Amino acid sequence: MKDWLLWGHEAASGQAGLRALFSWPRNVEKGGKIVNAIMMDNLSYRRYFSLLCICCVVVFGCYFGTYLRLPVVPLYAVTRGAGAVQVGLINAAFLLTAGILSLPLGLLSDRLGAKFTANIGVLILSASSFLVCLSRTPEQLFWIYLFSGVGLAAFGPTMMAFVANMAPATHLGRSYAWYTTAIYAGMTLGPAAGGFLAQEVGYFWTFFLSGLSIFLIFWVGLFFLPGSRVLPVPPSSQGGSGWARGWKLLQNRPLLGCWLATLGGCFGLGLFITFLPLHAQDRGLSLSQIGLVFATQGTLNVLVRIPFGHLSDRSKNRGWLAAAGILGVAGSIAFLGLAGCFLSFLLGAGVLGACMGLAFTSIGALTAEAAPPEFRGLAMGGYNTSIYLGMMLSSAIMGPVIRRVGFTDGFLLTALINLILVVCFYLLLRGFTPARKTVS
Repeated sequence: MKDWLLWGHEAASGQAGLRALFSWPRNVEKGGKIVNAIMMDNLSYRRYFSLLCICCVVVFGCYFGTYLRLPVVPLYAVTRGAGAVQVGLINAAFLLTAGILSLPLGLLSDRLGAKFTANIGVLILSASSFLVCLSRTPEQLFWIYLFSGVGLAAFGPTMMAFVANMAPATHLGRSYAWYTTAIYAGMTLGPAAGGFLAQEVGYFWTFFLSGLSIFLIFWVGLFFLPGSRVLPVPPSSQGGSGWARGWKLLQNRPLLGCWLATLGGCFGLGLFITFLPLHAQDRGLSLSQIGLVFATQGTLNVLVRIPFGHLSDRSKNRGWLAAAGILGVAGSIAFLGLAGCFLSFLLGAGVLGACMGLAFTSIGALTAEAAPPEFRGLAMGGYNTSIYLGMMLSSAIMGPVIRRVGFTDGFLLTALINLILVVCFYLLLRGFTPARKTVS
């Protein structure tokens, strides 16, 4: 049964609650005219809402369990004889593998199915936590973290593509807002819980509980995520083999623009994570103040995603919002480079977090719109590769640069790089107008 749902009527009827959070855009095109109501299938709405909740539970649980061990493994590695260089290599192995394999495994998920590939990734992440329990040397930890990166590369892009394929075109922005909020919640709460568990029950049981929690999420995904036959992907209208069309997709200008914008934003985020503690300490901030600066960035990054997701769906052009977000990232990075007191660092970090939320909510939706549904795994694989590559390049390149020119000029140079990339993003997206049809 279909009902006409008017915004004013819905608010007056007391159903605003969750419906308002997932409400359809106020103005939609119908028969060539902009109207203020749409006809929505209640069953389709409930199905979309349920699937999005399941995706958020799965991704929160997976990232919570994976990041549970994040602050603990370096300390455990030291007890096994690892030095600072080896600890760095262990963490780098995880990011390197995830970054390199996200693109090919995203393409593989388009061929094998999202549910199958995501569940394999969850099993690998769970197994890697159990293997850490049995590790005895830094070398073993290195190879286990390489293996763990494969799991994250199989899981991350695949779930992003799954969300894009199950969400109506009018709801892409808010879908990714809720999805990424669940990711950041897991990434924030996981390390906090890991540190507490390590202190209370020791390393072995912390890693065991990490693996167990991820393994439980595997069963949630196995039983509740629909397979490809339940959530079909439209067939391609283009000829040629899948791999040939996938290669052609790499020449997609809007998609390349989204990847470049992601690379630039994460280059700035990598600079913030790696070098801001040293810069702030050099300006006289205490360790507790530096912690508050990071907490401010992370908190605002999470809190703004849902409202900005709605704004993205109601905007005629998400590209402008994404560009504004990356410009804000550039401006806040430059401001942080010039900051000289605690309040200025706090303000710069807050603006950075808000602009990251604005930019990446819109970029995620744009990436999905730029790619054909049958190649969204590949598109999201490139998106995830850009994230890891941007953060790794920042850590690798900016260290020698900052040693030569200082923190202020290093931060200003990063801001300039983001300005250049946002211009490239605008030029690559110029003329791109994705259709947003309502789903009845």
